[in-house]
Amino acid sequence: MKAIVCNKFGTPDTLRYREIEIPNPNEGQVLIAVKACSVNFPDTLIIQGKYQFKPSFPFSPGSDVAGFVEKVGKNVKHLKVGDEVVGFIPFGGFAEKAIVNAKDCFPKPRGMSMVNASAFLLAYGTSYHALKGRANLQKGETVLILGASGGVGLTALELAKLMGAKVIAAASSGEKLDLCKQFGADEVINYTEENLKDRVKELTNGKGVDIIYDPVGGHFSELALRAIAWKGRHLVIGFANGEIPKIPINLTLLKGASIVGVFWGAFAQKQPKESLENIKQLLAWFAKGDLKPHIDKTYSLENAPKALEDMMQRKTKGKIVIDMEI
Repeated sequence: MKAIVCNKFGTPDTLRYREIEIPNPNEGQVLIAVKACSVNFPDTLIIQGKYQFKPSFPFSPGSDVAGFVEKVGKNVKHLKVGDEVVGFIPFGGFAEKAIVNAKDCFPKPRGMSMVNASAFLLAYGTSYHALKGRANLQKGETVLILGASGGVGLTALELAKLMGAKVIAAASSGEKLDLCKQFGADEVINYTEENLKDRVKELTNGKGVDIIYDPVGGHFSELALRAIAWKGRHLVIGFANGEIPKIPINLTLLKGASIVGVFWGAFAQKQPKESLENIKQLLAWFAKGDLKPHIDKTYSLENAPKALEDMMQRKTKGKIVIDMEI
């Protein structure tokens, strides 16, 4: 089978497109014929050796997959050969076939394309876990989303609106903010042209925001935290800016605020029952038409390194996907 292979930590141009052996599923696993795999920011980190864990070489990046079950390992009861599925794996998705733990593999809803299915689990799972489980978002609260036009940012925007919040979307260009408006943002901030803290204060009549959804990091994190409301919650999603911020912790004391970590992958492993309930709810919302993944661009498997480069250069909006049919 063909795959994108990482033989050493480095930038996307060090990845290789080559043929490798087809793996076999062990007990509790399935082999998926991958039809699509979305690109997520952690993929750019894992190939550089900057992620929370470092796979052994060689490996393929890619975690969100959609396709068909091709082989079933022992003691797998809820899946059979031929089933259309979505699944989540730590790495290995940028390949024509991938091994997925059966417990992390779910039937693909009817009417959901393979491309949309591959763009669903990690992004929506992260945002729903963040807003519901970590922030306890209440109807009528105000949410500030940094990097709001990105892969997880747009999902947070959709979900926050669906859960009854007012949303302030912050992004780095007018084009990106126009997309946020299309997805229902109540207010927008261009943080390359406007002072983030001052603008948030202005839009909230001095109160500040109840929840900050922060996949960006860098100096924007502190600016946002300085505009948080009393008992606000600052959700740490990731660091797309490339810089892990050093926050003056006295800010949390002054605002009675919380800085809350969000790691969906660990949540799904440690609290599988709650994670499954979240996924069922998200898929139900999709089936009703309440959630609509925004696919900015698709790439062939051979061009997956270009997809990673575009993500690192922040040239994308919403989700980008490796489509094995191209």
